[in-house]
Amino acid sequence: MNKLSLTRRAFVTSASAFGLVGASGLALPYYSRASQRPAFTHGVQSGDVDATSGMVWTRTDRPARVMYEVSTTESFANATRLAALDTSPASDYTVKRLLTDLASDQDIFYRMTAADLSDINAVSEPIVGRFRTAPSSKRDVRFAWSGDTAGQGWGIDETGMKTYSTIAKHTPDFFLHSGDTIYADGAMKDEVDLPGGGKWKNVVMLDGKRKVAETLDEYRDQWKYNMMDKHVLGLSAICPTFYQWDDHEVLNNWSDSKNLAADDRYKEKSIHVLAARAARAFHEMTTIRYEPSEPGRVYRKISHGPLLDVFFLDMRSYRGPNGPNLDETLTPKSRMIGEEQSKWLKRELANSKATWKIIAADMPLSLVVWDDAAKKVGFEAVSNNDNGAPKGRELEFADVLRFIKNAGITNTVWLTADVHYTAAHYYNPDKAQFQDFNPFWEFVSGPIHAGTFGPNDLDMTFGPELKFIKAPTAEQGQNLPPSAGLQFFGLVDISGATEQLTVRLMDRDDNELYKVTLDPVRSA
Repeated sequence: MNKLSLTRRAFVTSASAFGLVGASGLALPYYSRASQRPAFTHGVQSGDVDATSGMVWTRTDRPARVMYEVSTTESFANATRLAALDTSPASDYTVKRLLTDLASDQDIFYRMTAADLSDINAVSEPIVGRFRTAPSSKRDVRFAWSGDTAGQGWGIDETGMKTYSTIAKHTPDFFLHSGDTIYADGAMKDEVDLPGGGKWKNVVMLDGKRKVAETLDEYRDQWKYNMMDKHVLGLSAICPTFYQWDDHEVLNNWSDSKNLAADDRYKEKSIHVLAARAARAFHEMTTIRYEPSEPGRVYRKISHGPLLDVFFLDMRSYRGPNGPNLDETLTPKSRMIGEEQSKWLKRELANSKATWKIIAADMPLSLVVWDDAAKKVGFEAVSNNDNGAPKGRELEFADVLRFIKNAGITNTVWLTADVHYTAAHYYNPDKAQFQDFNPFWEFVSGPIHAGTFGPNDLDMTFGPELKFIKAPTAEQGQNLPPSAGLQFFGLVDISGATEQLTVRLMDRDDNELYKVTLDPVRSA
């Protein structure tokens, strides 16, 4: 791990100049003149990296031919040149590709240069990124997770989205973004009055952030805004991001049955139209892989060597309507992840040979999340707050937990964000109303840069024991700005020698708040 960290830190230092240059230009207008060279506008990203492949992404300021070089050395000695790809207005000048046939456990450096399609001799400055492929042997693994970026009107102030840089200091193999990657329904103001005096100033703004997103371009602007932050750019340049989504990529608490008739913020009243535009922007602006069997699919498995498989859930796209959540039988209406995704999860968990199986959920299992928090009506997450036998969406997850036990699947850990505070839950069947499952842990961490809320009540259907919590006090109130310091992420370390998994819950100033080490269950 030390040798790997030194390699990454060296690259962080060399890439910092790029980050500053890229960030300094983003707040300025873009002028596309034939006499000027093309430019990369929003840095680079990598993602969905496994042992032999990984996605890379960038965006240009005009129609351009993007040329690629891939190397295992920072100097790009003996680099492999790939076929060029063109950008166009159809995808808002974004371009991403899958790098294949890579060596496992290897630093991969990728360099892109853009030529103006109208003047092919006008060539940009190069832009560089790096990632490390997953190992094929049992080495130490480290990754980070969090969620909830630029929410509740808290945008890029003078400090910026600092937690991203704090994560970068730990040189993780990847960063797992647990959803609410943007806040398409979170209009921003230039200034916000702070409780107790003072002002929060969003020193970077886009017109597309001044209202809720409705058009495709407005959804795209939500992503561009986040990539105007130097901390976001810096982490993306050195660390793959594994994306999943939740509600705010479209709008708050959305499902296929969302009714916008009474919401005056929206001229477009069709949730289907909005979700389609949001999904297109999500796939254009991130490094999520394309799934031919279901284009646009978010749920997937990413293998990260013999010690780790990550299973990404989509708890948004296939759900029934938010409501009382008290159905006695499992129907399409009461499902949250849907029948096909449930079958997929069971099958992939059963087939996994990895020591640890991380289930990346975009919502917590037992925290009570209301659809209408003010009136405490309807339910947005899994639980229904009745502390009884499984009903509604709980039925679907009871079925998954029962399957995990009966199939002899071991070492599952659930990670999530969503509720805007950090906590550790131990699920104990001896304390549960539904007891047909093996004990497991769920860790909550976020926001990474949004308002801080909580704590939420726990529903006892699955017997969660609260082992740790850090949330606003009653005196502090709710929707605390990032400057209050209650911004959180989690770090997971898996030892190559012992195969133990250690979880640390951290704040944006890099303080360790809680730590637990889990021993793997060994197969008989």
